[in-house]
Amino acid sequence: MIDARVNEDRLWHSHMVMAKIGATPGGGVGRLALTDLDRDARDLFVGWCQEAGCRVRVDRIGNVFARRAGTDESAAPVMTGSHLDTQPLGGRFDGIFGVLAGLEVVRALNDAGIATRRPLDVVVWTDEEGARFRSGVMGSGVFRGLGTLEDALAMTDEAGCSVGDELARIGYAGPEPVGGFPIHAYFEAHIEQGPVLESEGIVIGVVEGAQGSRRFRVTVEGEEGHAGTLPMTLRRDALLGAARMIDAINKVAFRHQPHPVITAGAIHVRPNSPNTVPGQAVFTIDSRHPDAAVLAAIDEEMRAACAAIAEAGGLPLRIEQTSDNQPVAFDPRCIDSVRNAATALGLSHRDIYSGAGHDACNLSHVAPTGMIFVPCEKGISHNEKENAKPEDLAAGAAVLMQVLAEWAAS
Repeated sequence: MIDARVNEDRLWHSHMVMAKIGATPGGGVGRLALTDLDRDARDLFVGWCQEAGCRVRVDRIGNVFARRAGTDESAAPVMTGSHLDTQPLGGRFDGIFGVLAGLEVVRALNDAGIATRRPLDVVVWTDEEGARFRSGVMGSGVFRGLGTLEDALAMTDEAGCSVGDELARIGYAGPEPVGGFPIHAYFEAHIEQGPVLESEGIVIGVVEGAQGSRRFRVTVEGEEGHAGTLPMTLRRDALLGAARMIDAINKVAFRHQPHPVITAGAIHVRPNSPNTVPGQAVFTIDSRHPDAAVLAAIDEEMRAACAAIAEAGGLPLRIEQTSDNQPVAFDPRCIDSVRNAATALGLSHRDIYSGAGHDACNLSHVAPTGMIFVPCEKGISHNEKENAKPEDLAAGAAVLMQVLAEWAAS
């Protein structure tokens, strides 16, 4: 173990200052990717990193890398980080903790006068949440080579603003190429976003991997009609059909053990009028499970259930798969490093699987990768009520520091 300590008060203060950018009335944060608020958060982070002696560079998708030099600058860096963008009504810690924990490690190593052989990179990945451009883990995805830079820059939000134009507007269309350099290892600290650690009184989650997910857009076609004159027996109600499908796919989740999680999270109805029978309903499905075979099985069951309801109601149906993220297993050596650091620090810990996707899932395809979870209050996340304890954040940062130092010495 290295002889350095994270500063709990400084780490908490950094979170509270960052949380002022995009603060919402309910105590959370609304800071969508590539908005002025995102720029302000990035600027604050960059300023802090420069004060800590880091060299900052930005790549063409807007990923920000703050490097603490190593004694061997030719060595591949050890990397850590997460994201600063949030959901429209998000919390103060989702993603932000991973970034600020990395910064606190740099500060703590500086305080202790400890040099590492390998450089340390603290990264802010662009648009992890996908709340504005509907992509999710965009910056780390392009870094990994998942899709092209050109396609990512051409993505637009609902107002027609492109990623490329918005990066340029906020000053984060960097000159550096995206990816293409070796990384010795990547570690990401994060709040759990679930209730397991808190309910069991455990401080550190040793993340073994992340469950896979598939997303779909389902379009149900019906026929508009007058709400007062069209008899019930003659209706082709698209919204009613969609509602029955949503109920059916929810039941699919309970036919498997352990349960997958299946969510119909958004629905759009045409013409969306109170006195017209809906002629079209479009809804989304998000299905997740850690076993790829189970994920494929529930895909088939959901499709069959929707098709049967559509046929019975005379409702043309279209199901489009919009994403397919396979389950991720993190590197066993990285997992052991997290477990060993928690043990050495005397922190309670348990192995855990992530129910959410993270930038670490993309990085696992290009470097040995691990994650560190800390509890969040009642497991609430993507919510203004999202909360975490200062001492838990500090514990997670302490584990991160030991792990980064171990890998940066090798």
